[in-house]
Order: sequence, then structure tokens, then C-alpha cells
Amino acid sequence: MANLDPALIPLSLYIHMPWCVRKCPYCDFNSHAVPDGKLSLDLEREYLHALVEDFKTQVDFAQGRSIHSVFIGGGTPSLISAKGYVWLFQQLKNLLNFEDDCEITLEANPGTVEHDPFAGYLQAGINRLSIGVQSFNTEHLKRLGRIHSNQDAVQAILHAKEAGFERINVDLMHGLPEQTLEQALYDLKLAVQSGATHISWYQLTIEPSTVFFKTQPILPNEDVLEQIQLQGEAFLIDNGFINYEVSAWRKERPSAHNLNYWQFGDYLAIGAGAHGKVTRPDGVYRFQKTRLPKDYLAKVPAEHVHFQAIEAEDMPFEFMMNALRLNQGVASALYTERTGQSLEQMEQRLNSLRTRKLMQDDPNRLACTEQGHLFLNSVLEEFLL
Repeated sequence: MANLDPALIPLSLYIHMPWCVRKCPYCDFNSHAVPDGKLSLDLEREYLHALVEDFKTQVDFAQGRSIHSVFIGGGTPSLISAKGYVWLFQQLKNLLNFEDDCEITLEANPGTVEHDPFAGYLQAGINRLSIGVQSFNTEHLKRLGRIHSNQDAVQAILHAKEAGFERINVDLMHGLPEQTLEQALYDLKLAVQSGATHISWYQLTIEPSTVFFKTQPILPNEDVLEQIQLQGEAFLIDNGFINYEVSAWRKERPSAHNLNYWQFGDYLAIGAGAHGKVTRPDGVYRFQKTRLPKDYLAKVPAEHVHFQAIEAEDMPFEFMMNALRLNQGVASALYTERTGQSLEQMEQRLNSLRTRKLMQDDPNRLACTEQGHLFLNSVLEEFLL
């Protein structure tokens, strides 16, 4: 492995807020229902202070770099007050420099945010929202366990625009229990009409650790799912959206934070269950925090970090698993820069994929063909041991 230069690699920050009003039956994220559906001010303060102490232990990982982007995920990060975020960012910026044009995204639930807080979040320095709508159909929302209604979702987007947010992502799922083609397309239509500038549109998957896995709801058949995908994509294209990643569609610039993930950049991580990745001259490391909020709050930061080096033989898959999600892929030179390995060791596998028309026949670019994206999992298997 070549000597790596962290200075060449953008550095982001992920902040995990682990609480939500209630756990949704499809959700396998690290989220936990708050008592009485409301986060107390004392618990908010305790957790924000723990985040700062956690961040202090990671400042050295920056190795002279500034924070390129921030993503606040959960859980439901909009359960934290705007004043809480003002205080948090003041503390973090005292410890490490944030780039002047740093993208800061907050995940927001339409059921926990009203008009005034959006303006407060904007004033706190948050400049991009990701609103977890999932569906504009009230019956589907009930089946998904969401606490908001169709009208709540539409109003959340409109209120965010009125508050001054110019970058608004809407999260939408399709292939929902008993969902029809018409219903799925209507969800996309409302997202576009309401003013979304970015749409994350992905099919519901039933994960083993969820309530849905135990109850097994009735999902649309394969023919309906195929038509939802084909007609949904056509609708988004007709409305000026660009599909730049497997499930990401944009009318504005791409998400800087997500691009950094997909391009195998580095990211610090604070909060219960948060996962991070850092590059050092001797290798690339992943780390994660203890999962349960009560354990995270009870331990000093140094005790709840688990570090693990990405082994040399795992690096091709780790890199490609991210980079090949992008429709345009990445420059070939990025592989050596971000992994410390030469592409020559993968030449045989790359040539095989190019011969089968699954990867683009361009030595300067690592990217799937249209056919390759349809069989992305099979392509990625080529990079496993």
C-alpha cells in the first residue's frame, strides 16, 4: 500500500441524533422512541455536551483539514431545538475550522417541525434540509408508522421554502404495502409541485430487525414495481431532475456530503451509534460509537470508539461499493489517491467487466454502463475476495 496523503481527501462530519417520537415498523436505523414523545431540555443539553466531548477526541483525525460538509441524521434531528444547534455549532467551530461554504444538512420529520423552527434552523447555520416524507398518501403513512399526514408533509416543504431554505431534499419510498402505480407516481408529482430541489427516491426493503420483517406486509408484485421504477424515472426526467446516483435525483447541485461518501472521502462521526472513516498515512480506518444513548452518555468518549483498519484485500470492494453507485462513476486516479493501492492489481477484473459491457470502456474512469447499473450487485461481487 502506498503512502496516503490525508490532505488530498475531503473531510465531512456526521452527527447522529438517536431519538424519534416513535419507532417506525420498517426502520432498522439506530433510533429510539423518547419518553412521552418529547425530548426534555435536560436530556437535549446532556446529549449536546456529550457530542462536543466526543468531537474533541476526533480533532486530531482532521490532520489539518477543515470540515467540508455536515449531515445531521437520526432518529429525528428536528427534535433538537434550533437554539441547541446554535450552541453546538459554536462549540464545534471553536475546535475545528469549517469551510466557508460548508454544506450543513438537517434531517427533519414533517410531524415534529412547524413554521417558526425552520427559520431558527436556518439562522443556526443549517443550509440544507432533508425532509422525511416517505409518502404523501395518508393511509400509506399510517401503515409505515409515520406521525405526519399528507397535509403535514406538503406544509413542511412549503414552510421550509418560506423560511428561506433554497435546498430541500424530500425522502420518498416506493413499493409500499399495497401501493399502486398511480399512487407512487402521485407521490413524486406532489414532491415536485411542492418545491423539492432534490429527491431521494428508493424502494422499500424489508430488513431483518424490523417489525415489517415479522409481520410481512403485502407488497406490490414485480410487474408493478418495474412500472413504478420506469414511469417514475421518466416523470422525474421530464420535470428537469438529473439522476446522479442510484436513488438520488437533483434539480440543483448534488449533495456535497453524500458525494463525499460515494467518492470514498473521510468523515468524522459523533453521537450514539455513529460510524466514521478516516485516512492516515499508514491506512484507512473505520470506527463506530456505542449504539444505545444511555451507554453513550454514561461513558467517556475514549471508551466508546471501536476502530478497525480496512484490510488491503477488502479495499477494492469498499471503494467500488461507493463509487459505482454514481452514474458517472469517478476518475480512475481517485482509486489510488483514496486507497493507496494501484489499479493494476484489479486490471483483470476491470477488463472482464468492460468486455461484458458492465463497466465503461474508459481507462480514465471507473463507472458502470447502463447495463452495469441494472446488475450493480453482480458487478460489485467481482471485487470481493
